[in-house]
Amino acid sequence: MLKTDIKDELTYIEKVKKINEGKNLKYHILTMGCQLNENDSEKICGMVEQMGYTKTDDVMDADLVIYNTCCVRENAEERLFGKLGEVKKLKEAKGTIIAIGGCMMQEKHIVDKIKKSYSYDVIFGTHTLKNFPKDLYDAILERKKITDILDIDGEIIEGLPIKRNDNIRASVTIMNGCNNFCTYCIVPYVRGRERSRAPEDILNEVRKLAQEGYKEITLLGQNVNSYMRVEREKFKQSIKDESDNVEKSSSAGQRNSINEIDSFAKLLRAVNEIPGIEKIRFISPHPKDFTDDVIEAIRDCSKVSKFIHLPLQSGSTEVLKVMNRVYTKEQYLELVEKMKKKISNVKFSTDIIVGFPGETEEDFEDTLDVVRKVKFEQIFMFIYSRRVGTPADKMENQIPEEIKHKRFDRLKSLYEEILKENNHEYIGKVEQILIEGYSKTNKELLTGRTDTNKVVVLEGDGSLIGKVIPVKIVSEHMWYLKGESNIK
Repeated sequence: MLKTDIKDELTYIEKVKKINEGKNLKYHILTMGCQLNENDSEKICGMVEQMGYTKTDDVMDADLVIYNTCCVRENAEERLFGKLGEVKKLKEAKGTIIAIGGCMMQEKHIVDKIKKSYSYDVIFGTHTLKNFPKDLYDAILERKKITDILDIDGEIIEGLPIKRNDNIRASVTIMNGCNNFCTYCIVPYVRGRERSRAPEDILNEVRKLAQEGYKEITLLGQNVNSYMRVEREKFKQSIKDESDNVEKSSSAGQRNSINEIDSFAKLLRAVNEIPGIEKIRFISPHPKDFTDDVIEAIRDCSKVSKFIHLPLQSGSTEVLKVMNRVYTKEQYLELVEKMKKKISNVKFSTDIIVGFPGETEEDFEDTLDVVRKVKFEQIFMFIYSRRVGTPADKMENQIPEEIKHKRFDRLKSLYEEILKENNHEYIGKVEQILIEGYSKTNKELLTGRTDTNKVVVLEGDGSLIGKVIPVKIVSEHMWYLKGESNIK
């Protein structure tokens, strides 16, 4: 939990603000990728708006364009390069500043290509977010290209300004990095090793959000249920290595402090006690780290969602082994059954990769078998794409694209059958729904979500926004449910 003092970096916010005074400058930001990237973008927006920029959805109207990149899938690269091509003329016409950050900037071959073929002003990595105000200041004042990337794991950064996209739901990062090294995944190489935020910093952030009127919190991390694992192991080793009584006495207080909230289960229980918060979600956990204390915390905590994201990736034990997932098909199904026994009305979502190198027809049938048995409420399906720098990219038995797409279509068809069955079970039931706002497609309807993350639309007054109300589900429409409430 090594934290960095960012006082010096934040002084550059004021310096850029002074340069921008009276200029009515606008910024445009495009976020690619996961919720962690979205959370990083909220911090970027917080800094940029304090520097005197106002947000615009029209990139052609922007004086500062920011791309916060993702590198999980191959088409993310194509999308970025396409966007950089589009803003080239904008830069030539009005001198728009182009800043590129995020996970993709931790990949050397991508940065090299940008430097060779595209216009840019600032490139910053996942570990140098705090430096963005200084990088922007240098780019403006010295009119030179800035590349600010660290290959090390980085430190926990607290105190960055943040501009949230929602005033009811908020994401709170509890840890960064990953130690799992799944063979298909680039994340450990671009986000670094696991580093957990201090419990008091997390709880203070959630308390502040509750005071500001936020009702739903999502705890974020690459592997949330290993929260504080690395810190616990380091602390145990430090105790073991102590050589005199003075050091032992000094460590006793630290031991008591770290033992107060030294696991994800204890963190869930602590967040559950914060007044004002109505719903707690978390993403993403790893099946191998779903210990009994985490399951019991989900069961016991009234605010914690009973809708669990449990990434499968493949239903084949052989493929899981090659993926380095450290569990078998049987162990995964046993975990699901254990949760069903311990947690009332628990439901599941999952991630599945189709066409991983070496996946046979039998392996794919194992995946379909797990889908049929678990009856997932949501499935995030991905066709395997090669990522430079991962072990899977070097595997010789790559699956032809035609086979991958056919298997993807079969999985999608099965999921849609199960989705219809699952949706019918909601009809006639009363769900407690947090009303999030007006429907994006019909401003006369309100929208919210069930505990299982299903979108619900209903008629109602705008005064209900931000409240949790009982809603009777009256019909299902594949991708959303329709509800009714007597509350006006």
